[in-house]
Amino acid sequence: MSAERRDPLRIAVTDPIMSAFADDLRRTARPHEWVFADLEVPGSTRAAIEGADVVICSRLTVDEMAGADHVRLVHATGAGVDRVDAGAVPDGVPLCNTGHHGAAIAEHVIMTALMLRRRVIEADAEMRRGEWCTIATAGAPYHRSLAGSTLGLIGYGEIGRSVAHLATAFGMRVVALRRHPDAGGPGSELLDRVYGEDELHPLLRESDVVVVTAPLTESTRGMIDADALAQLHADALIVNVARGALIDEDALYTALAEGRIGGAAIDVWWDAPQGAEAPPVVQRFAGLDRVVLTPHHSGHAREVFTARAADIARNIDLLDAGLPLERQVR
Repeated sequence: MSAERRDPLRIAVTDPIMSAFADDLRRTARPHEWVFADLEVPGSTRAAIEGADVVICSRLTVDEMAGADHVRLVHATGAGVDRVDAGAVPDGVPLCNTGHHGAAIAEHVIMTALMLRRRVIEADAEMRRGEWCTIATAGAPYHRSLAGSTLGLIGYGEIGRSVAHLATAFGMRVVALRRHPDAGGPGSELLDRVYGEDELHPLLRESDVVVVTAPLTESTRGMIDADALAQLHADALIVNVARGALIDEDALYTALAEGRIGGAAIDVWWDAPQGAEAPPVVQRFAGLDRVVLTPHHSGHAREVFTARAADIARNIDLLDAGLPLERQVR
């Protein structure tokens, strides 16, 4: 049967962020039927998925997939698939993800590390109060350069490699914790040393800036606890761009409140927001000095989403042509 006579695929998009890139998604080899869920309408997600061949989502529940007998592909709109419930994807249906966030998140990591190292938050507040606080006028402390410092990466996937590229450009020494320390591969040449997953404490002890990029699994949940934080020296910074639950919330708060570490940049949180209202934990950390707080937006560069939409469109074309898919995670 010719391509012109095949029925179009029914494609359900339930991620409101990716829905804003509908024109990019529709750049497939041939037209398809697109259904965009409206999350403000109860039942909209399930109605969009009903009869769909492809589901494009950031999260997915078993209930939403009830009766979705036609689904041939579930495509996550980001790298993480931890918000796709176990059992939501039917047996034999591929689950794919996307990437392209590494460079944007790496910029965020370096930006926040520089903000903390160079006292940007304090200096900005002083200037707004009409104060001119320098080492010459008010005995302000010297800030420190990133050059010559050691950056410790917990996880060395797309984000970790992108951070390592920028960190080395800033003159930093880079070490990393990897599940398979002998794996090699792209970016290995950037690492001064590689630790195994049971060597977290030695990595922390030698790191001036720690960047958390590992995926959230049962083995990584809470891996940075009070004992781990106690390995950091008093000036060390920790930047979390992975998932909040990798770090023990109470342990991090206590270490910061007691001044036992130099500061933190938190882009990922332990609780979900309620619409446009930040979770209560944000206010807890907002009362501390030496923290940079952002709403899980380190990877939200426009370029990231246009590239992700192109990935999804390409996989739809591959599915339509009966060819192997890209970025299949299971």
